[in-house]
Amino acid sequence: MIKNGQLSANNRNFSRLFAVIYLIIISCIFYCFWHPVYFLLLFWVAVFDFTVSRCLWGVRSLGIRRFLLFVSLANSLGILFFFKYGHFIAENWANIFGLVPASPDFWNQWLLPVGISFYTFQSISYVVDVYQKELEPESNFFSYLLFLCFFPQLVAGPIVTAKSFLPQIRRPLPFLRIPIFFATFLILLGLFKKMVLADHLAETSDFVFVRPADMATKGLWIGMFSYSLQIYCDFSGYTDIAQGAALLFGFRLPENFRMPYLSAGFSEFWTRWHISLSQWLKKYIYISLGGNRIGRVFTYRNLFLVMAIGGLWHGASWNFVIWGGCHGILLILERWVTIQFPYRLPSYLRPVRILGTFLFVSFLWIFFRSTDITSSLCYLQGLFIKKEGFSLPYTFEMNFLYCGFVILLGHIWASFYFKDNKQLLDGFRKWENSLGKVAIFGVLAAISLVLIILFSADSKPFVYFVF
Repeated sequence: MIKNGQLSANNRNFSRLFAVIYLIIISCIFYCFWHPVYFLLLFWVAVFDFTVSRCLWGVRSLGIRRFLLFVSLANSLGILFFFKYGHFIAENWANIFGLVPASPDFWNQWLLPVGISFYTFQSISYVVDVYQKELEPESNFFSYLLFLCFFPQLVAGPIVTAKSFLPQIRRPLPFLRIPIFFATFLILLGLFKKMVLADHLAETSDFVFVRPADMATKGLWIGMFSYSLQIYCDFSGYTDIAQGAALLFGFRLPENFRMPYLSAGFSEFWTRWHISLSQWLKKYIYISLGGNRIGRVFTYRNLFLVMAIGGLWHGASWNFVIWGGCHGILLILERWVTIQFPYRLPSYLRPVRILGTFLFVSFLWIFFRSTDITSSLCYLQGLFIKKEGFSLPYTFEMNFLYCGFVILLGHIWASFYFKDNKQLLDGFRKWENSLGKVAIFGVLAAISLVLIILFSADSKPFVYFVF
């Protein structure tokens, strides 16, 4: 005879399994809108690493465990390198040894799978955690597949860890505890950042970066700052939308941005910008290389290598390597100065440090945005050697000023009242207990959505969709 407690537990297990499969189907449909065949690639990574992790947990021999880890890494990195860096590696290899490069038609037939950098990194982190016995392997394959393909963050992050996501599948957030107000606010905020701010700024930055050699110096400066603000609004806007959508399904995604342009240093910047990637690189590469435990020289080496790898993660181009490597050099210099001159600067100098950090970060975005090194150097030269050329259309200049002013006001307001998502969530919790406030919030949300649509620019793809 089945007891009531057992029946209740069985019902909960069935409901959870149904919800997991339902979300997998939705995620599969979402991904297949781009290219159906490449979902099989994600499925293969899931099957392979799920199997390897189960084997890892049951094996005691260190040699076999290392072999299994190597096989898993070879599979994930092999797939990533072939699709994302195959053309880049083959081309540079041919140039170094004077070989005939493969025909472009060969590489053009292989599209870059959307989100491949994100789901391979997530799967790698899972297997490494199981190998290091920090995490027990997942027993339910569907749960693991959902961990890799969950659609809100599948194509552009944030990178989630199995430690944070898998327990949420086992113990989902009850429907009545889902912070609907906060989730709606995040989605609206993300739409505003993307459609109103980032897409308007993209018009200016695209106009300038297409023709840096022909632009006047003033236009180059505006274009640089426009892209700096654009990529922040674009990427953090997507993250806000992903977090809000995930919350509506009962899942909490990690915070990925924390007002990075208020950083008073480069190490602080990387604790505020693309936080999930920074933490991944720190744990699985920086610490694995020795971190700061084996001397100052090796610490500097590790900082440079990690940032260069982080740059290469973004794309198969020397521009990305230079961008990441330069950030590594800045981190090294900052660390060296801190050690040599361990004096605490007065608080009134913080705005100067924030401005300096923002300027250097903006300079380096030129390498991130430009198509090649020649264009990047041409752009930098135009910034510091005054020259005549094309001027920006008046509307582009005004869009830059309007958007910049709104972003500045938003940062000032948020720095006083809402420094992170937890403070925001606590604020919205208070609204959910009053019927009058629920009605007011509904009206404000509807008005906000209408205004976002009215003031939106021509739609542009999300910047990080290509990574």
